[in-house]
Amino acid sequence: MFTTRLTRLLGIEYPIIQGGMNRISRAELAAAVSNAGGLGILYSANLDTEEKLREEIRRTRSLTDKPFGVNINLFPAARPVDTERYIDIAIDEGVGIVETAGRSPDRYMERLKQGGVKVIHKAPGAVKFARRAEKIGCDAVCIVGYESGGSPGFDDTSSLVLVRATADAVKIPVIASGGFVDAQGFVAALALGADGVCMGTRFMATRECPVHPRFKEWLLRANETDAVIVGRTIGLLSRVLKNEMVARVLEMEKEGATLETLMPLISGENTTRVLFEGELDAGIAHCGQCIGLIHDIPAVKEVIDDIIRGAGEVIKNKLNPLLTD
Repeated sequence: MFTTRLTRLLGIEYPIIQGGMNRISRAELAAAVSNAGGLGILYSANLDTEEKLREEIRRTRSLTDKPFGVNINLFPAARPVDTERYIDIAIDEGVGIVETAGRSPDRYMERLKQGGVKVIHKAPGAVKFARRAEKIGCDAVCIVGYESGGSPGFDDTSSLVLVRATADAVKIPVIASGGFVDAQGFVAALALGADGVCMGTRFMATRECPVHPRFKEWLLRANETDAVIVGRTIGLLSRVLKNEMVARVLEMEKEGATLETLMPLISGENTTRVLFEGELDAGIAHCGQCIGLIHDIPAVKEVIDDIIRGAGEVIKNKLNPLLTD
């Protein structure tokens, strides 16, 4: 059911991808998504040595015999890793799928292609980035709408418009990201021309996600207006959950704070305290607007099974009856 160009390209059962999320996308979560028929993705940039990345890939493979991918972060980083070496490790370990995010991966494409890797580029907020991804040889593009957590791009274009425009603009498979969490959104993405969906926030609220229980409880209390944008004034746009730290950052931005002034507040160390120690006001935590549609903490397999089963019911019971002779 729901075989698309994406499932055929990646060798997966369902066209559902778990996006690479900083600090969160580790072996247990990625393997759970792959085992449930989707594509799990490891986030490599938080693995600060080559040995840790190799170990995490091998740990994931010990938990699943299904395809999974590795995210290569091309955003500017306070503590950057050796991107070329991380790509080499992914290739050496037989990982056949890489998700790139941030800047264009053009300088790495030759190495990735030589290694037999399928490349998905995550394009934030504008069709022009999707066209660029296709031009340099990416196998698929994940187009990120304004609703997304993390970095949604600066043009504030919603997925409803962006997915449709991208599907018209490129010939490679299109993955819709930003606001997708359930069967209704999945069907909508396919109707807009996407070949699948990428979800981050939905997979944060699952039993296999390694975050602190207090953070998961916070997710259930939040609604769609609790996911707000910070960093616009310093060129580091992020959608995050409202808390005391976010309120402080937004106030400082109004007063003209610089990147150097804000970095100690929005640093990864503070985010770690939020995610894994349950100190909910200690830093910022990425989250999409779709948080308002999440009301439970199921297993990953339940999430994917519910989406696929529910999508069939939406088509059969909601859409098909609308057709008339």
